Amino acid sequence: MNEKICTDKAPKAIGPYSQAVKAGNTLYISGVMPIDPKTGLLVESEIKVQASQIMKNIDELLKAAGYSAEDVVKTTCFLADISYFADFNSIYGDYFTSNPARSCVAVKSLPKDALVEVEVIAYR
Repeated sequence: MNEKICTDKAPKAIGPYSQAVKAGNTLYISGVMPIDPKTGLLVESEIKVQASQIMKNIDELLKAAGYSAEDVVKTTCFLADISYFADFNSIYGDYFTSNPARSCVAVKSLPKDALVEVEVIAYR
């Protein structure tokens, strides 16, 4: 049976989906946006600020499900511009010290004109 994970310490879903779903020992976190959960607004339009907010949001979702960053096995990262790659990596690498598998691609655009979005798979 699947368990929906929800916390008010991370942004609410902006569509018809769950923040995260736990299936057995695997946690699937939907694409996380650089939104301040207290205001519901996108944070400053600077890649390092947005990446930092995403890592905070991911951390809260992991905690809500009883997981940690060390349990993350795969991430998929979406950048609005590949020129953000190095700055994004500097924040990402500080948070994901266990170096999970990852895909990182540039996309044409992201919801709310965000610069970055990250989805996560964790396993315990």
